[in-house]
Amino acid sequence: MIRKSLVLVSGLSLLLASAPASAQAPSKKAAAPPRTAAAPAPAVAPGTEAVVETAKGSFTIRLLPEVAPRHAALFVKTAEAGGYDGTTFHRVIVGGIIQGGDPLTKDPGKVSQYGTGGLGLLKAELSERPFVRGTVAAVRRPSSLDSAGTQFFVCLAPQPALAGQYTIFGEVTSGMEVVDQISTTPVDGDKARERVEMKVRVHPPAAP
Repeated sequence: MIRKSLVLVSGLSLLLASAPASAQAPSKKAAAPPRTAAAPAPAVAPGTEAVVETAKGSFTIRLLPEVAPRHAALFVKTAEAGGYDGTTFHRVIVGGIIQGGDPLTKDPGKVSQYGTGGLGLLKAELSERPFVRGTVAAVRRPSSLDSAGTQFFVCLAPQPALAGQYTIFGEVTSGMEVVDQISTTPVDGDKARERVEMKVRVHPPAAP
């Protein structure tokens, strides 16, 4: 089992939120850290898309507010505020997932903290939707189901073991070949050795 893993995915144990000692579940005697709630965000219209631009190319996510309205709204709010611009896909598991959206990854000097930022903002919005190739879902802390935030991951292959544990809020509708390309980024373990920065642009649904 890979260090700090959460679930078994395609024969690999995938930890979808980095968990250094400071992010592990507290002991029974330790007080839980205070929860920070996300500010309300406007509702997202079905059909809203987000284009993720990188040096390796772009891919498009169709958001699913009908499945996870709060997660879709936070993603749009963060993107429109420029919160994703300059963040990186800091975690890569070839054939499994790519993970990004941590605001700490804007700072190359905080590498040791990558994977811990932008979490603890949302309660889970679980659904029966399957984790297929192209699924976009929210990262959470290992110790709490209700701890998602701005971080997200994209599935490179079906990941049925993740069902009931992570909130799906989007799907890649074009550019999966770019996601595949990002997944070839050299890694140390599952930490990307090269910065693959992103910019995210939101596009409202086309007029009927």
